[in-house]
Amino acid sequence: MSTRTVRISAAVGATALALAGITTGVSFAGETPAPQPATKLSAADSFLGGPPPVPAGLVPPPGNTLTAVFKAKGVQIYGCATGAWTLTEPAATLAGLNLKPVRPATALHFRGPSWESDEDGTLVEGKTPVSAPSDTPGSIPQLLVTAATTRGTGVFGGVTYIQRLGTVGGVAPATTCVPGDTTAVKYQAVYRFFKKS
Repeated sequence: MSTRTVRISAAVGATALALAGITTGVSFAGETPAPQPATKLSAADSFLGGPPPVPAGLVPPPGNTLTAVFKAKGVQIYGCATGAWTLTEPAATLAGLNLKPVRPATALHFRGPSWESDEDGTLVEGKTPVSAPSDTPGSIPQLLVTAATTRGTGVFGGVTYIQRLGTVGGVAPATTCVPGDTTAVKYQAVYRFFKKS
């Protein structure tokens, strides 16, 4: 009885190995191996754990190249006006990568909306955002922001577009409020910066 069990286990193991060989692209005599997808990720995708999904309406026009990517943690600050919460400003810290050349980078995000490198002092201020719903329910929208002005020649110098993707949290409270009150709601996002190619 134990011998039969061993033979079945060996047969099952051999079948599993054969199936594994087929699914991993091993070719047999006379066959052309199937092309395998590229597995090398860009520095930005590696930093983010894979390429982020980008809604069609939030893709910058052709001729703009991704030059920096950051993960942001912070708050959306709301003030009370006429009994309802309205956005006053964001306040977030960003940690990420400058891609040309690839190196770590950090920055701050604040009213404007503005992003400023705390390493080289460069700054970009945005305008006219285009929005798309977040993939996470109950979160602030994803955005494509057009650069209005830039300062300097470093990480944010010459930026043309900013994407805000993968947003989590940050939505204003649904409660009523008293004029003069403020509140801060935590949020996370990925910011991607583009420059002319």
